[in-house]
Amino acid sequence: MKARGFTLIEILVAATILAVLAAIGLVSYGKINQRSRDSKRKSDVEQMRSALEMYRLDIGYYPNTGAGSWTDASNLSTPLVSTYMPAIPSDPKTTQVYRYKATNVSGGNYYGYCLSGLLESEIPSSNTCTPDTINSHNYGVKSP
Repeated sequence: MKARGFTLIEILVAATILAVLAAIGLVSYGKINQRSRDSKRKSDVEQMRSALEMYRLDIGYYPNTGAGSWTDASNLSTPLVSTYMPAIPSDPKTTQVYRYKATNVSGGNYYGYCLSGLLESEIPSSNTCTPDTINSHNYGVKSP
């Protein structure tokens, strides 16, 4: 009577196949998480952009939070929060922040802006403004 069971080779082949499938799954999971965070970043920037446009419609110009230089978007909370949006969104990763710069000054008022962020999983094909490269940002949108 023969003993039934798996040979060592069969067990090693099955373990190798499982390891390869697990590795592929982990890599895919990481990429999906990056794309998800990038989607949130784009949505956050569009939400701030919408609030800035409503502010401009009411006031006539965009807020200046740093004499036309890059500043954390959290500095927009005073002019925007409660009237135009519930809170300034924060980046899904705690190591990054959104940045804001007022542009196109005329008579002490600013008639343009750029919002900046860092996308992890994709390289934007075309930025509408030059992002804050000091903070390694690669995504920027400007006033329409």
